[in-house]
Amino acid sequence: MVKPPQPRALVVPPLTPFSASLEVDHALLGKHVDYVVKYTGATMIVAAGVETQEYHYLPFDERKALIRATADAVEGRLPVVVGVSHPSFRTAVELAQLAESIGAAAIQLLAPLRPFGGAPTTAELVRYVELIGKETRLPVMLYLNAGPGADLSPDATLELAKLERVKYLKESSRDLARVGRLIEQIDKAGHAQYLTTAQMLLISLQLGGSGATMPPPVAELGGKIIAAFSRGDLPEAARLQQQLSLFPALWMHRGLGPTMKAALAALGRGIGEPHPPFGTFTADEAAQLAGHLSSTDLSHATSHHA
Repeated sequence: MVKPPQPRALVVPPLTPFSASLEVDHALLGKHVDYVVKYTGATMIVAAGVETQEYHYLPFDERKALIRATADAVEGRLPVVVGVSHPSFRTAVELAQLAESIGAAAIQLLAPLRPFGGAPTTAELVRYVELIGKETRLPVMLYLNAGPGADLSPDATLELAKLERVKYLKESSRDLARVGRLIEQIDKAGHAQYLTTAQMLLISLQLGGSGATMPPPVAELGGKIIAAFSRGDLPEAARLQQQLSLFPALWMHRGLGPTMKAALAALGRGIGEPHPPFGTFTADEAAQLAGHLSSTDLSHATSHHA
């Protein structure tokens, strides 16, 4: 049976600020989460769940502390999705149990590569999700990002989406043919809410998808696109979506996380540099980015007296 329309989702992962000693700056994290909750239009917040959050640099205890600190900063204002990704299903289960203990709404789970190398089979991934799912009552947001995780075929993706515990499926392919097919077979067929990326947001909504996951500050544009689409203002939604044609694409040689941190700094909402040694912007790149952002609908901190 085809499910009724679901609320349009904007799932936002706050970025991680680091101190000079490369520990998480919890005070700055709290201010950043406030900005995300108040100004992006997020419907769910991700705690330590995607690569742009740089959680993989942290020792395990600090990763758990980041999860708790993010949930504490949200203060119940929005549902929290906790990242539990790990090659070991037992470690993922431990994180899922932490998620339950702090009142999370769901867990996010990257479809993993084989720890010993090579692509997993569909059967292995089904088993992986099932082993974790049977140890938690929380729904799973399955995360597909080829590179850090496995590169799944559409058929394998559909099989995983049909698992009872999987209620959301977020993927990063940016492949329109794939996105259109899977929206039909997964979201509109009632298996799971299908989420794409910033670049695919408007077309995903038009095709019947549920929304997208994207980091701040680009999530501000995502929230505005969803709002315009929801009120039937397609020209405005398209105008906003066009802003995502150049940003962040022109700076993606530095990586998504570093580009978002540089953009936040340009907007007066800085939370520091990316974790070394990767992704640092040159002064010229930062200036070019700041100049470009002045022509977008992203808000500067001064406009909100932040």
